[in-house]
Amino acid sequence: MLEKNLEQRLRAKLDPYVASKKIPGYSCLVSQNEKELVFVKQGLMDVEKNRSLQRDTIFRIYSMTKPITSIAMMQLFERGLFQLDDPVDRFIPSWKDLKVFESGTADDYRTHTPERPMTIRHLLTHTSGLTYFFQSTHPVDELYRQYGIDGEVSSGSLEEKIARLENIPLQFSPGSRWNYSVSTDVIGYLIQLIAEQPLDSYIDENICTPLGLYDTRFQVPSAQQKRFAACYEYVHPAQTFKLQDDPSKSPYLETPHFLSGGGGMVSTIDDYHCFSKMLLNKGSYNGQRIIAEKTLNLMTQNQMPGNRDLAAMGQPVFSETPYDGIGFGLGFAVMLDPASAKICGSEGDFGWGGAASTYFWIDPVEHLIAIFMTQLLPSNAYPLRSDFRQGVYQY
Repeated sequence: MLEKNLEQRLRAKLDPYVASKKIPGYSCLVSQNEKELVFVKQGLMDVEKNRSLQRDTIFRIYSMTKPITSIAMMQLFERGLFQLDDPVDRFIPSWKDLKVFESGTADDYRTHTPERPMTIRHLLTHTSGLTYFFQSTHPVDELYRQYGIDGEVSSGSLEEKIARLENIPLQFSPGSRWNYSVSTDVIGYLIQLIAEQPLDSYIDENICTPLGLYDTRFQVPSAQQKRFAACYEYVHPAQTFKLQDDPSKSPYLETPHFLSGGGGMVSTIDDYHCFSKMLLNKGSYNGQRIIAEKTLNLMTQNQMPGNRDLAAMGQPVFSETPYDGIGFGLGFAVMLDPASAKICGSEGDFGWGGAASTYFWIDPVEHLIAIFMTQLLPSNAYPLRSDFRQGVYQY
């Protein structure tokens, strides 16, 4: 029954954002029971060149890279190459003496020994004690900026960033809180160490090629540049946008120095739909088994202690998800209670979003996949995601 008037409902929610020039354009895709219910697109992929958004438009998916990287890591788990509670310093010995920030400022602070070692589980669940440079609630956030632990497309290599992190204290003892962080970038580094293969080639060989995700990668090939969307930045208080990344001059056109497992990939709506169909189909798609069903079940269950939600795991800072009523698995946000989360959905649905306002979720109860693509930074400029969810579920 979700199919009834679905396009009309979605356009009623989303087209006004384009008409009022709050976003340049969008596309969304909803499928149920392996049947595509609707694909909707509106607006432009490049305002300056007046180019309409197309179904095969290539988007920066930023943190929607995280579920892909997490699946890649858990493939190595299935091979018996590590255990979830292995200490991270088993693979990064220089991290053995990491300390926890106790008090002070970014320029003058005291530390103490963590209550427990950081484990791979802590990285996959963002309970590692690491943070992100763009957070502004703690002196450690400032230290990330001072040490150049910055965005997904930057000049420093992944190896250099791992080395810099050994000089910065953790915000808290691993496992004691949840904090959105560079943890999945560290997972990408561990994949390279454990698989003895560059992150991009491992993901391509073990996920993208088997699933036919030929536009999902860490670089936009020059031959596909015309399909690459421009990225825009929200302008306050005018509630409009300005160009942030010109697709004809973008760093994504160059071979990346920094392979960011936390946010460095591009994709199309159809590629991400294929990846999502694999997730909904319990780890396999089109005859290709990517991850075992039991492993995926583990990944999409709440891993927070005592089955708590994110709000109970510490002071909320910026993330790509609400905190109330939402838990976190091994690479995915997990719906615990839609009423507490104040968004439509089903208990057990899982997904994530990206910094440029992209978003997806999978609802196993309704056998549903929903994907939203646009290119506007930051993702919390407008309630696009909750409007999209409401449009999908309402009748």
